[in-house]
Amino acid sequence: MPNWNEVLRELNAERDRTASPLDAVRRRYLNTLFEHTGRNVIAYYSGFLSKPGIQLLDINDEDMNGFMMAVHRLDRSRGLDLFLHTPGGSIASTQAIVRYLQMMFDCNIRAVVPQIAMSAGTMIACSCKSILLGKQSSLGPVNPHVRGIPAAAVLKEFQQALQECRAEPAAILVWREILQQYRPTFLSQCQQAIAWTKQFVEGQLESVMFAGETDAKVRAASVFRRLSDYRQNKTHERHISPAECQKIGLKVEMIEGDNSLQDLVLTIHHCYMHTLMNSPAFKIIENHLGTALIKNQAIRAAG
Repeated sequence: MPNWNEVLRELNAERDRTASPLDAVRRRYLNTLFEHTGRNVIAYYSGFLSKPGIQLLDINDEDMNGFMMAVHRLDRSRGLDLFLHTPGGSIASTQAIVRYLQMMFDCNIRAVVPQIAMSAGTMIACSCKSILLGKQSSLGPVNPHVRGIPAAAVLKEFQQALQECRAEPAAILVWREILQQYRPTFLSQCQQAIAWTKQFVEGQLESVMFAGETDAKVRAASVFRRLSDYRQNKTHERHISPAECQKIGLKVEMIEGDNSLQDLVLTIHHCYMHTLMNSPAFKIIENHLGTALIKNQAIRAAG
């Protein structure tokens, strides 16, 4: 299968035959992957790396329309391989999308992460039977953010303030400037977000990835603790390697174990990255039949 530069040459050659070489080449390899595995393919790609700052790059409720379109007319008995390339997004939207896909494919879903799926993208991966990764792939922590701030960090900071002020009342003069920035109910919102994430991720791991295993509940709790440990992860942007994913207990399949599969997965990833880098597209939800919802960045006229 072609590498990055070879895909680019193929795109250039395709320009002589079609008005949309990016779409044509991408869909050709999606269908080739379907023929190789016999499983349905849906790709969910965000342009968060090549087009940062655009709104709706994250997982949101609008994405449901794309997934409904992509699922339509697929033979659902074949299961689903779900490509993920996303920075994450809304817990509520993620939960709704997961619930929908699981109903459509009877939970027979594998996540495929050629490069990176962070935050809520990791939550989706944890809701699948297994996760296909390459040596270059990464997942991310699942600790939730409230108003752009890590919920666990807020609670930790508040506890630190309480301890220091009890030990030395004069410390309130230092902490006042920080604590007065917290709006009413902010702490409870952080607590609720952490509880919601825990319930969702642990529930998915227990009932899907570890379904039928006698220690499913214990394993699910252990994996969630590691993925949500703010102190150990240190930052929400931390990249968790395939080896670490396996170590903490996630069911990981390495694409390097099947050369044909590895070639196809990486070629498809290159196709999407070429599309996101060389077109107005900033989000694509697409199946192997070529049915797609493509969101394009508005292009302003010069002058």
